[in-house]
Amino acid sequence: MATIVNNSNSPTAPITPPSDPSGPQLKRARPLFDPPIVRRALGDAFRKLDPRVQAKNPVMFVVWVGSFVSTILFLQDLMTHVGGWETAFVGQIALWLWFTVLFAGFAEAIAEGRGKAQADELRKTRTTTLAKKLGAKGDIENVGASTLRRGDIVICDVGDIIPSDGTVIEGIASVDESAITGESAPVIREAGGDRSAVTGGTKVISDGIKVEITANPGETFIDRMIGLVEGAARQKTPNEIALNILIAGLTIIFLLATVTLLPFGRYAGVNISITVLIALLVCLIPTTIGGLLSAIGIAGMDRVMQYNVLAMSGKAVEAAGDVDVLLLDKTGTITLGNRQAAEFLPLPGVSVQELADAAQLSSLADETPEGRSIVVLAKEQYGLRGRHLDEKTTEFIPFTAQTRMSGVNIPGQRVRKGAVQAVIDYVKSNGSSVPAELQNIADDISRRGGTPLAVALNERPLGIIYLKDVVKGGMRERFDHLRAMGIKTIMITGDNPLTAAAIAQEAGVDDFLAQAKPEDKMALIKKEQAEGRLVAMTGDGTNDAPALAQADVGVAMNSGTQAAKEAGNMVDLDSNPTKLIEIVEIGKQLLMTRGALTTFSIANDVAKYFAIIPAMFATLYIGAGQTHGPLWALNFMHLHSPYSAVLAAVIFNALVIIALIPVALRGVPYRPMGAAQVLRRNLAVWGLGGILVPFPFIWLLDQILVLLHCAPAQ
Repeated sequence: MATIVNNSNSPTAPITPPSDPSGPQLKRARPLFDPPIVRRALGDAFRKLDPRVQAKNPVMFVVWVGSFVSTILFLQDLMTHVGGWETAFVGQIALWLWFTVLFAGFAEAIAEGRGKAQADELRKTRTTTLAKKLGAKGDIENVGASTLRRGDIVICDVGDIIPSDGTVIEGIASVDESAITGESAPVIREAGGDRSAVTGGTKVISDGIKVEITANPGETFIDRMIGLVEGAARQKTPNEIALNILIAGLTIIFLLATVTLLPFGRYAGVNISITVLIALLVCLIPTTIGGLLSAIGIAGMDRVMQYNVLAMSGKAVEAAGDVDVLLLDKTGTITLGNRQAAEFLPLPGVSVQELADAAQLSSLADETPEGRSIVVLAKEQYGLRGRHLDEKTTEFIPFTAQTRMSGVNIPGQRVRKGAVQAVIDYVKSNGSSVPAELQNIADDISRRGGTPLAVALNERPLGIIYLKDVVKGGMRERFDHLRAMGIKTIMITGDNPLTAAAIAQEAGVDDFLAQAKPEDKMALIKKEQAEGRLVAMTGDGTNDAPALAQADVGVAMNSGTQAAKEAGNMVDLDSNPTKLIEIVEIGKQLLMTRGALTTFSIANDVAKYFAIIPAMFATLYIGAGQTHGPLWALNFMHLHSPYSAVLAAVIFNALVIIALIPVALRGVPYRPMGAAQVLRRNLAVWGLGGILVPFPFIWLLDQILVLLHCAPAQ
């Protein structure tokens, strides 16, 4: 099997490793009720009263129709001068039904407003930029960034704003991407690799690069981000569509049941008003989840964006909540990506102090993470510090791909460090022998998943430096966390199977794919999907694009190639592959929030039922001298009158939507647990709560209505 192309950080310029993966870090969080967002949402809520908008939501459209009919009945009563409690009652029902529709629109507008606020911030990053366009004859002219087209070549020097999205075709530079990601640390962008993509609006802060433009005006990454965070491209997900069908079905059932009560009441001699029937229908249909469903989906995309992840659709966020398998690249995701010196293993007859001394000498000019770690290990474990070499008599030997060695020549000492076979060949070429123990030690390190580096002093082998690919802190705990959620983790690496097995065991992943080629990744994803599982993976290279497109959740790194970003359905602006774990948790939280509020919505209809039904049939089978019939005994909350009971239930139905907006936006508290546990928790907390909570509040509203003379006491 061939070795996979390494998509880790470029070896030419080390990049700061991702933050500690032990916990997520919000970067774009904003207050739940930000005053500018609330002001905008209030206006949008009134605009959403348009029946053409309401018709898209069957449940709220029924409430809208009920509000309209109640308003007509109230106006008729006023015009016919009926007056009295009945007219006031109809007017109050109509008012609170309009509030119900308005509050549902406000919940959706608040969720949309958070996205629009992010879009406004992104628009501020777009400035009128001049670009140094390279002409066909090599001449440079200053042109406006808006005139650039796909295929144009521009020069970006220190301090220049990159005018549009593109690919670095020449040079290497540090780029400040804080305008896009919010992260202050610069990143390296260079030609010929998986870190060649640059984003318009970012700033070059060192060196210079030549960039080929890859997007026409209006098609740049920022333009796409603005459109997405505003929700213009948000489509209903399959789960959301299924839930809409369920609540629409419940609405139809309750509509039919309510309609039949009118002839039943007339037959029994009970005069049931149209207003009370409308109130009963609105209180029985799942208006709470109907009003909050859209807000929950929009808020899910917003929470992903708070983690600097751009979701191309709500479907991607929802799919993340159903993921069964995670494919994670080893280098830079599970491990730090930079091998660290862990131990000095001398040959027989060589002291470890001598080996450490030679290893440190050979690494003093080595600025790679591996070289620096060797110097630190020798200093910390063997007290070797304060080494000063005379520049005039010292010759440092740089590492090259041809020699696969580096080292130093000082008077009387020639130290070499490098790949085991390269050092063996070097020693033998100078007429010296190599003990068999050297290869035995190297083989043992390889079996443990490490990398051996041999050290020789004056053509005499001294021993081996054990380099270890360090697993990030907290990864085993995080994989245990995922396992508790029922998610299988698979590590993908280009390492040989022995090395891969050692790292997989240390990290605690469930399985691994060694020496993985692009077609191997695709085959693995298809195999898992064929068995009915949903698969998520991260990637940043062109060779990852097919697998990203095949995966149910494909998270492309913003630092990666354009092909990878177009293939995935999410883009991580921080280019931190471990973010996939947070994305899965957000997706599960979205599904749990939707399930919890659906359970609550259906359950609290029970309390409203016991408030309205006794009121409707209070005069059924009434005896002489009685004010209420025997069915009024169902009024165990001791509500004062039929008027106050119905009105209190309608008011509670409206106010509960406002009360649950924070839950819809923030999501229910998430804890890893299986599906059966989630169901039990929903029934115990949200189901039982949905039944019990309305009773005291409806009773309290009834008391307030009577106290304020908004409803008769009898």
